[in-house]
Amino acid sequence: MAWALDLDGVVWLGTDSIPGVAEAVARLQDAGETVLFVTNNSGRRVVDVEAKLAHHGIDACGGVVTSGMAAASLVQPGEVVLGMCGPGLVEELEAVGATVVREGPADTVAVGFHEDFDYWRLTAGLQAILGGARLLASNEDVTYPAHDGIRPGAGSIVAALVVATGVEPVVAGKPHEPICDVVRERAGGHGIVVGDRPDTDGLLARNLGWDFGLVLSGVTAEGDLPTDPAPDEVAADLPALVDRLLG
Repeated sequence: MAWALDLDGVVWLGTDSIPGVAEAVARLQDAGETVLFVTNNSGRRVVDVEAKLAHHGIDACGGVVTSGMAAASLVQPGEVVLGMCGPGLVEELEAVGATVVREGPADTVAVGFHEDFDYWRLTAGLQAILGGARLLASNEDVTYPAHDGIRPGAGSIVAALVVATGVEPVVAGKPHEPICDVVRERAGGHGIVVGDRPDTDGLLARNLGWDFGLVLSGVTAEGDLPTDPAPDEVAADLPALVDRLLG
């Protein structure tokens, strides 16, 4: 069976490991399960995600899937893309032959998580969209859990552009079809999506036709139950879920 694991709220909280997760992932890999690390955070390059997993004691084994990969799959070689995003999405866009700029006219405005967001980057994106560029979002997550609490996500930046322009985005990340295609290509068959957000991880599972394992180690707490979509499994964290399903 394939396991598609979210990262923020499942594997870690910001810089802090969630206890027992490294051992749980190793147990899955040792059992011959396909383990993917599926994140809507397009800010980091794949190599950096792999390095962070290694820092937390986890071998990614080539299983990292990001919303940046999904977004780049919707871009044609030669497109001029105004990147309101971090190095991860920039790398994926350049890998498919796009020219990434920070201002000026563009075919596409690509929005992903980035920590150097400011008023002038918002202005550049707004002006490019009003000039005819389409709006491509890596994801719509308005927040994400960190070691110091909840922080704004890429979806908050996307929302600002939507309000300012009236243009609806094409969304690549969880739970939308572009990232489903990437997951199917890597895993195939049936599996379980493990995440802390019903609105992304749960809907990703439903769109894939997989089971949904909701863990209460991130955004969703026990007091938020029941959720829509309803999970097939609920556990305190990934280690508890692995213990239950692997026996």
